Amino acid sequence: MKNIIECPFPRLFPSQLKKDDYFFMQLAYNESITAWENDEVPVGAVIVDARNEVIASAYNQTRRTKDPTAHAEMLAITMASQKIGDWRLNDCRLFVTKEPCPMCAGASIISRLKEVFYAFKDLKMGAMGGATSLHALPRSNHKPVVHSGIMKDECLQITQAFFQIRRQG
Repeated sequence: MKNIIECPFPRLFPSQLKKDDYFFMQLAYNESITAWENDEVPVGAVIVDARNEVIASAYNQTRRTKDPTAHAEMLAITMASQKIGDWRLNDCRLFVTKEPCPMCAGASIISRLKEVFYAFKDLKMGAMGGATSLHALPRSNHKPVVHSGIMKDECLQITQAFFQIRRQG
């Protein structure tokens, strides 16, 4: 069994008194720490409904499940759909620590998410502004509003550290 390296980043404890975009990204960040603790690429996601209630949260689980589709966003979208009983997440917002890849961006569009917030761009595989912009396809019938930059530095640091430590070991 592979040695799991302890995550050097502390969990955050956001105040329940102010449930704003920063609050929800902090929850996604905590999910990324859970990913690290499970020897997964540290990406976390949270989906919030129109009442500002978290209806799904997940972290990457591709290694554990041996499933290339087990990205945090995909798992959270599935959980949110099951929670509300509909595949259409029209009034929901996704918060994710890294820009969604083409698969996750596609799922975000197909599931009709109202908004997507991600911390930092992925210039290699990001599909919501980094490498390409699937949400801006001119003939698409759904275009989620996309925001980036909330907790950019913290989320980028944990992702870079994860890969740097693995390269050293």
